[in-house]
Amino acid sequence: MEKLTASVFALMIKSGANNLLNNKAVVDALNVFPVPDGDTGTNMSLTFKNAAVNIPYDAASFDKVAQSASSYTLRGARGNSGVILSQIMRGIATASKGKAEITPSEFALCLKEGCDSAYRAVMKPTEGTILTVIRACADAALSAEEKDDFVPFFTCVVEKGNEMLKKTTDMLPALRQAGVVDAGGKGLMVIFEGMLHYLIKGEIIESAETEEATAPASAQATIKTEDIKFAYCTEFIVEKSSPNVSAEKMKNAIEKIGDSMVVIDDDDIIKVHIHTNNPGFVLEYAVKLGELATVKIENMRKQHSEILEGTKTEAVPSTETTSEEIPEAAEAMPENPVHAPSNGASASKNAVLSVAAGVGVEGLFRDLGAYVISGGQTMNPSTDDILSAIEEIEAENIYVLPNNKNIIMAAEQAAEISDKNVLVVPTKSIPQGISAMVSFNPEGEAEENASAMASAAKNVTTGLITHAVRDTVLGDTEIHDGDILGMIEKDIVSVGSDATETAKDILSKMVTEDTELITVIYGDNLPVDEAESLVEYLEIKYPDCDVSLYNGEQPVYSYILSAE
Repeated sequence: MEKLTASVFALMIKSGANNLLNNKAVVDALNVFPVPDGDTGTNMSLTFKNAAVNIPYDAASFDKVAQSASSYTLRGARGNSGVILSQIMRGIATASKGKAEITPSEFALCLKEGCDSAYRAVMKPTEGTILTVIRACADAALSAEEKDDFVPFFTCVVEKGNEMLKKTTDMLPALRQAGVVDAGGKGLMVIFEGMLHYLIKGEIIESAETEEATAPASAQATIKTEDIKFAYCTEFIVEKSSPNVSAEKMKNAIEKIGDSMVVIDDDDIIKVHIHTNNPGFVLEYAVKLGELATVKIENMRKQHSEILEGTKTEAVPSTETTSEEIPEAAEAMPENPVHAPSNGASASKNAVLSVAAGVGVEGLFRDLGAYVISGGQTMNPSTDDILSAIEEIEAENIYVLPNNKNIIMAAEQAAEISDKNVLVVPTKSIPQGISAMVSFNPEGEAEENASAMASAAKNVTTGLITHAVRDTVLGDTEIHDGDILGMIEKDIVSVGSDATETAKDILSKMVTEDTELITVIYGDNLPVDEAESLVEYLEIKYPDCDVSLYNGEQPVYSYILSAE
């Protein structure tokens, strides 16, 4: 076979798509990098299947099939590897433009352009991934000795690609620890193997999708859910408002709040994939460029937990949402209204917006004169939530107290977007927020106020009592699901079986000879008499300290403690 025709290439695509469909669970089970989405095979399969189903099998020229495959993989791309796969197809289409048939030498240039296109699409290319594998395939194609016959030519490409795939195990720590190859690279080679099968046999691999993965089940177990830095896999397509629209400004803005970002700026659409904790911020930028055609957001921490707990045998992406469905989906989301200060006072110069979880905790901040929106651990408000609350407050200067380290970035992004003068005081806990609030001067100057509030927050030591949600090992300490954990700031310093006893333990480490005030805020899962018994104990043990007790009704934490 000296030349590849349109019909043969189309059937190669179908054979490759079916081969990946049959093996997607195997690829899913390999996924450990960059974060354990658990659905690389599924995403790549859906991406390539979109091309296989829609390409013109009766096209008269190779480039028509390539252009169609490029368009359908781009619009159907899911996940980081799916977007990269679409760029490989885009490169093939670009290099084959105007070609009715194509030679092995010309196809080598197509693979090279596909490789280059994929690398350009990724903001921070990482070796040991699908990028490394497609580069090996392109290099093999360019240097192949046999270029008069497609069968030995493409056989060489597949062999060299699989050789590089095996090497990915030692190229990234996560892969080496799990003892697996890169999932995206594996998906690509499964497609190429399906294509090669058609070239050799003259028959399409039939779809015979299996239910169970045969890849190592331990791959997901090597990653801890809490180590997933960015929770939401966010993908969408924007239909440009005009051909002159550029994605460059959006790329620069959203790069700061996520990773695994791929942005494809095509003639009439922009395709985006990013892992972030603030999908609302990303989408807000997107709608400035045009109309959202599709949106998909998945919680990767939840996916990973389900995989570890055995409640999810196959990771299936959420249904793609059309632009017509977006308003209905938005209405279904819970509202997060801003609650005004308890004293009903409105400030024309300075106002504080605090994030808090629990009716009692919210009441504390409102009594101190703050506006409040709900949020905290496991329920972080989005940038848009914070921005909406800011817009409701009429004041010359607005100070935001995140009260959680995972909310600080969202608050800072909201401040950047808002037209108002917003100052973020980077409080990392409820006690820090309360201390900052006490130092707030309603009539003070903006920068001096923010500085005083931040300084006050730093003088507070925070203790938290919660429970473990999975087995793990911390240093020499074994922690089991359900154990009571005592934390000082971000460090686990005590493990026990009783919340109040663990609180006593960590307070013994928090209280110093300079401590004047101990505050105890108890949660919604704790009886009041137990909290009162803790206060009685503290008043006896630390007679020189004032001890205060509040019913915070907060979730997650049995006790929020502070010493200052």
